Amino acid sequence: MDNSSLSHCRWNCTYHIVFIPKYRRKILYGNIKRDLGEILRKLCEMKRVTLVEGKICKDHIHMYVSIPPKLSISEFMGYLKGKSALMIFDKYPNKTSKWDRHFWAKGYYVSSVGNVDEETILEYIKNQEEKDKQEDGLR
Repeated sequence: MDNSSLSHCRWNCTYHIVFIPKYRRKILYGNIKRDLGEILRKLCEMKRVTLVEGKICKDHIHMYVSIPPKLSISEFMGYLKGKSALMIFDKYPNKTSKWDRHFWAKGYYVSSVGNVDEETILEYIKNQEEKDKQEDGLR
């Protein structure tokens, strides 16, 4: 990934982020998956975060993002999870009472991309859907 720039800064801050729905429920499929993909892309765009690659699996989400250095990871994740939950509840009001307005689990995993090359991360994220299908076949 090329270096980006702000007015006085050149940067390349890329991260692999994984987060899950509350209780790791397998709910991210069908219309919710489609709508959530649009929501996450829109929220990234609003914060000027580049979504390099992403995959929504049934019970977790992988994102490979480039975040400007003026925005902290924790600030971005709070924004992303908070706003996306509100937008999902607006679109699917019947989900509100079921999860008591909590859509996402509290934590998330983040790793800066530097200890692993970019191709490895991209391949890993792309293969998540295949892994998900294989696991469903085992059950």
